[in-house]
Amino acid sequence: MTRMIHVFERTTHEAHEWVNDLAGRTGWSNEREVLRLLRTVLVNIRDHLPVNEMAQFSAQLPLILRGTFYEGWQPKKTPVRERHAADFIAAVEAQVGEVLDYRGESDIKAVFNVINARISRGEVEDVRACLPQELRDMWPAP
Repeated sequence: MTRMIHVFERTTHEAHEWVNDLAGRTGWSNEREVLRLLRTVLVNIRDHLPVNEMAQFSAQLPLILRGTFYEGWQPKKTPVRERHAADFIAAVEAQVGEVLDYRGESDIKAVFNVINARISRGEVEDVRACLPQELRDMWPAP
């Protein structure tokens, strides 16, 4: 039982590291809003990926974030065919746009930079390769 609890503590700590990293990059102070931004961007990335790539990417997320990554996923609706960065930005904005600190594309890029820092370079490159060109252009290379 102690071992199981240690797994929960570790993944909670790892998820907090992601949230704290993103909070530092965005300047946001509300952890709940930071987590919402992180989850929203991750889910919108997810919806662009083929199932195999989605599984490989999510395997590198902390367990708690992996759960939020898959929450609400509807396989028959993915991958989405949107081709424009503006559509991606609008989808994120629909979820976090009322957050006072939200600055649009720059906050989304902050999430991309957290992913670049915490996911292997090869996996980031694989994920980026699955995205439309406009999104690849928006996401800094790792």
